[in-house]
Amino acid sequence: MPERKNSALDKKETILLRIAAFKICFNYNSIKLSKAATSTFIILFVGFNTIAQVQSRDSGTFSPVYEIVRLKHVINIDGNWDKPEWKKVKSIEIKNFIRTEPKFRPMVQAKMMYDSENVYVIFRVQDRNVRSITTEINGPVWKDSAIEFFFSPDSEFPLNFFNLEVNCGGTPLLEYNPNPRIGPKPVPEDIKKIEIGHSLPTIVDPEISGPLTWTVEYRIPLDMLENYSKISRPEKGVIWKANFYKIAEITSNPHYASWSPITHPKPQFHLPQYFGTLKFL
Repeated sequence: MPERKNSALDKKETILLRIAAFKICFNYNSIKLSKAATSTFIILFVGFNTIAQVQSRDSGTFSPVYEIVRLKHVINIDGNWDKPEWKKVKSIEIKNFIRTEPKFRPMVQAKMMYDSENVYVIFRVQDRNVRSITTEINGPVWKDSAIEFFFSPDSEFPLNFFNLEVNCGGTPLLEYNPNPRIGPKPVPEDIKKIEIGHSLPTIVDPEISGPLTWTVEYRIPLDMLENYSKISRPEKGVIWKANFYKIAEITSNPHYASWSPITHPKPQFHLPQYFGTLKFL
């Protein structure tokens, strides 16, 4: 997604940041609080949380929930949507278009699984006007026909997130966003630890205008993520926040679509307060 600079924080963002600040400032493990200070903290924390919930309801935006099943054995990462392991997994649809209405709406689906060491994601796109020219890792893949997965793997700090963007030719971009005011930090070397399978060639140029179905599949090692962030390791009952996207900026059919709706006055993908919920089973 091109808009990397974060816009002015809205009310919900401010509330979430204040909650995070309280959690940092009043860390029970490192600071011994008096009974009065503890009571004050609890009242303020509950109050902020209640306000955030009310504002979320009033906005009319309800984030979706996706239940993630556990993979029982290792699978080959080859971009095959019809593998037996994926056939049993429920898919989600990426169909909330923002900014402008495209001439053609691609049909985009995604699935996700996990095991003790990795998370797995696969996308299937029924598309038109497909183009892919970026071959440099961490290059501007969002300009091509691409899919994106933004996720917050630390349940305690849902505003801290990774954004993994992969064009239809399999070229990735990975960044970590530890602070909404500072912006993303590229992940240069560890990105190579992500195994990617894709159905199209690395370069798709000239643009293919007719109907075309393409897939991208990848395996993300949890150990790699832990080099940058605390991770709530996937297991039954663990919750992550995330959003799935489809983008094509420099094609004859530019578009921006999400799984979880984005209702911000200046809609973009780098807004973790609009992430949906991943619930691991």
